[in-house]
Amino acid sequence: MSKLPSLKNLSYLLALHQHQNFNRAAQACNVSQSTLSSGIQNLEEQLGCQLIERDHKSFLFTGMGEEVVEQARQILTSTEELLYFAQSQGKIMEGPLRLGCIPTIAPFLLGDLTKKLKAEHPKLQLSIREDTTVNLLHLLRNGELDVLVLALPVDLQGNQSYVLGRDPFKLVMHSSLAEKLAEPVQYNQLPDNSIFLLEKEHCLTGHAVSACELADSSKINPFTATSLHSLVQMADAGLGATFIPQMAIDRGILNGTDLVALQPSGQQASREIGLIYRPTTNRRTTFRKLAECIAELLPEPLLK
Repeated sequence: MSKLPSLKNLSYLLALHQHQNFNRAAQACNVSQSTLSSGIQNLEEQLGCQLIERDHKSFLFTGMGEEVVEQARQILTSTEELLYFAQSQGKIMEGPLRLGCIPTIAPFLLGDLTKKLKAEHPKLQLSIREDTTVNLLHLLRNGELDVLVLALPVDLQGNQSYVLGRDPFKLVMHSSLAEKLAEPVQYNQLPDNSIFLLEKEHCLTGHAVSACELADSSKINPFTATSLHSLVQMADAGLGATFIPQMAIDRGILNGTDLVALQPSGQQASREIGLIYRPTTNRRTTFRKLAECIAELLPEPLLK
C-alpha cells in the first residue's frame, strides 16, 4: 500500500479552506506559511491530483479539492472521536463533549443540565457554545461541535436528531391588558403593532408565529428584540404582548414583573426541542444518554 496522507497535512488543507488565506491558516495551525504550503503540496502528490490552483497573488480550490476537503473533514472528525473513545476507555459518559445551544434555550436549560451531568456523570467534560441555529449547524458540520440543542422544526442539513420534548408558547402581557381578554386569546382583540417578536435570526420568531397561528401581520410591531429578556421588559412596560416559551417561564423569566401568561390561539402552540448530531458519528450511545438527561428537564418530555 502506498503511503497514506498524514492527518497533519489534511488539517492544513482544512485550515486553508476555512481561512481562505495562507498566512491566517498557518497561524491557526501554529506553523510557518512555507510549512503549510509544503504540506498541502505533499498531499497533492500523494493523492495524485491538483487540490488548489495557484498564481502569485491568489488561489482557488479545484472541484476535486472541494471534495477532498469534505472527506478530510470526516476523517479528522472520526479520528478525534476515536481519540475521545480511547481516552474514556469506552465509557460513554466520560471525556470531552462539545455542546451547542441556541440563545432562546440555553439560559433556561444549561444551568440545570450542567448540575445534573456533574452529579450523575462527573467525568464528562462538557463545554458549551451559545449561538444562532445557522452558526451552530455550520460548526457541527465542520467538526467544531459534537452535538446541538435546537428548536424544531429546522432544516437539519442531513444531520440526525432525537426529539426530546415539547415547549409550549404562552402569550405574555401586562396584567391590566390581560384582564380584558379570554383564553385562548384571539389576536383580533389586540391593537395593531402590539405583538413584539425577536429578530429574524432567532428561529423562535418563526416557530411562534407558525405554531400560534398568528396570520395577521398588522398585529406585529416592526421593532424587533435581541433576547427574550428584552421582550419581557417591553411587555412589562405596557407596550404590548409577546410570545414566551414555557421553559423560560418555568425558570423565572417573569419573576418580579406584572406580566400574565395566557394561552394563545393555535392547535399546537408549542415548539419541539431536539438534539442534533452528525450521521457519521460513532458516539450515538453517548448522545442518546445525553438526550435522556435533557428530556427530563423539559416541560413536556417526548423522548421514547
